[in-house]
Amino acid sequence: MEHQYPVAITGDEHIMDLSLMPKLSLLERHLLQASDNKDLFVEKFEQIVQMRIAEDRKGQVGEPFDASKSPPKPQEVSRAGTKAHIEGQSVYSVPRDTHEFETKVMYKGIPIPVKVPTAIMPETVGDFSLVKLIQNFSEPHAKSPQPFTIHPHLTTNGPNTHPIMVLVNALLTQKRIIFLGYNLPSGEVAEAVLAACALASGGLLRGFTRHAFPYTDLTKIDDLLKVPGFIAGVTNPTFEMHPEWWDLLCDLPSGRMKISSKVDQAPVTEGLVYFQQQNPTYASMLTAGGGAGGGSSSSSSSMSGDLTGDVVFMNDILKSISARLGERVIRAKWRDWVVKFTRISAAFEESVYGASALHIGGDEAGHGAAGQPAHGYVWVDEAAKQKELAGNVHRIEGWRNTRSYYSYIQDLAQLYQIRPLKGLDLHHMHDRLRTQRLTPAASREIYLSFHRHVNTYDEICLLLSVAPESHAGLFYLALGLFHRDRDVRAKTADLVERVSRHDAGVHWWRGLSKFEKLAFQRIRREVEAARLAAAAGGPWGD
Repeated sequence: MEHQYPVAITGDEHIMDLSLMPKLSLLERHLLQASDNKDLFVEKFEQIVQMRIAEDRKGQVGEPFDASKSPPKPQEVSRAGTKAHIEGQSVYSVPRDTHEFETKVMYKGIPIPVKVPTAIMPETVGDFSLVKLIQNFSEPHAKSPQPFTIHPHLTTNGPNTHPIMVLVNALLTQKRIIFLGYNLPSGEVAEAVLAACALASGGLLRGFTRHAFPYTDLTKIDDLLKVPGFIAGVTNPTFEMHPEWWDLLCDLPSGRMKISSKVDQAPVTEGLVYFQQQNPTYASMLTAGGGAGGGSSSSSSSMSGDLTGDVVFMNDILKSISARLGERVIRAKWRDWVVKFTRISAAFEESVYGASALHIGGDEAGHGAAGQPAHGYVWVDEAAKQKELAGNVHRIEGWRNTRSYYSYIQDLAQLYQIRPLKGLDLHHMHDRLRTQRLTPAASREIYLSFHRHVNTYDEICLLLSVAPESHAGLFYLALGLFHRDRDVRAKTADLVERVSRHDAGVHWWRGLSKFEKLAFQRIRREVEAARLAAAAGGPWGD
């Protein structure tokens, strides 16, 4: 559990002590990043501190007894920081916010405070702000929208696609992107580049930061143009005059984006042709190559609605920013969007190609809707599915031949080896409870399957990851407490109790409504009464 990172300060090497920072698993990091709870996994910090205190006490055992000295004071865990250095002794405490670990780097005898993120995800580099990036390009667009040149990969909601969605589409489809900050400090330009990488990654996809150039200039243009799908920050306005150098230009001072007149057009792929043949209703719209409406002049028609859901999503993001919900909430929402995109992409591949490299593992029989696979994204009905696939078809086909797509497939294969419940898609099962109107028999099967399979610490972590606090938490799972089947009610109560004893699950338990907690307590009493009655040989009815 010892972590020590060398930190270079003016040529000297200094040690940053991270020995009191717990090493979280991938699932634990996902839970921590998606939660705004400052006490999540605080138990892990307390355990490490208690171990350190025990080690310190062992080290004092061999010292001779001196009656002239006062007995040593017992060391206790306090809640006020991470570690304070006081004249050769240490006072240990757990962090005020478990999302950050507070430590110090000693430089010439001076302790320099440093905050280290507890849960670091891929493509998260430097100190950037998604809120700042989104606001920079949203405000000019809201005041005076300027239509984009139509491009199937980029303008997925027509010419008035939100600039941030154009940027994300460009990143996903591996376009050449320039952030221009004329008369701005190079640090601000670099911050925008790193924020854009994190935006499209969502802590899930890789391949952006490796081909990012946070700050570059004209002297390196030849090397830059050799890199496919680069993301570069510049301050020289000369770049704007050369549209052949870039596919999307993001001008930071004006908050405007421009699609290059020299950008390569999206090729007609087999997937697009197959989807048009399967869904002739959407064929003419897709052939037009203008995205899926949602901002075009023809958006009043039923065909050109917000098929992707991006308009609703961006409105939610902007409302969250206006409500000052904070950077952490915005990052979690974008991660949800990226997760949804990958799941929709898998459904598209299965629908069009018959199989998807984005899905690994077998199916648990009986957990899918009639005639449907027991895994993957869940829609209300088939019409809603085809509508959303139609809105995303160009974006998906553009993503399927990129670095981030192939890296994600590799990551999925590696994660599958360590993932609990390999043959069961808990996300799919939970989505069915949340989205679809199920018969009592269908919901019974899902609730009993949750109870049967979710037992260990990691399995409960996986369950919590598909039912985050920001998305109603255990609400849909707890509806099993009101099922007409007595066995389902009892098994759901048993599962909820397991979750409530989990280090993270206890926070989800606290988020349940009083009504659900009363139902839980009533069922536990009924189960106990039934047990006692059975032991006494007495009958017990429903």
